[in-house]
Amino acid sequence: VQLQASGGGLVQAGGSLRLSCAASGHTFSDYVMGWFRQAPGKEREFVAAISRGGVGTGYADSVKGRFAISRDNAKNTVYLQMNSLKPEDTAVYYCVADTSIAVVTSGPRYWGQGTQVTVSS
Repeated sequence: VQLQASGGGLVQAGGSLRLSCAASGHTFSDYVMGWFRQAPGKEREFVAAISRGGVGTGYADSVKGRFAISRDNAKNTVYLQMNSLKPEDTAVYYCVADTSIAVVTSGPRYWGQGTQVTVSS
């Protein structure tokens, strides 16, 4: 399973960014997909997850109502739309994959390389 995240960058507080993660090396629709993030000096934390078919989603409380995860199984891609960004959202964002929601939210096996998101105040 290979995951390639992109779309990070520098944005002002209140702005938006859309992250993308292209997957390869497996049958994309067999996997639950998600995003984690790691801020400087902090542990990695779960951000969002989406079920195989894209119907079920879950979010960390800190991003609920501001972030939206989606997937396009025809393009083997998962997205994270981030709105109303705050300086505390600054982190490296990682695309993740595994075969169950429980594992994706706690300890997924497959990780992408990460993309930096910086939110200035």
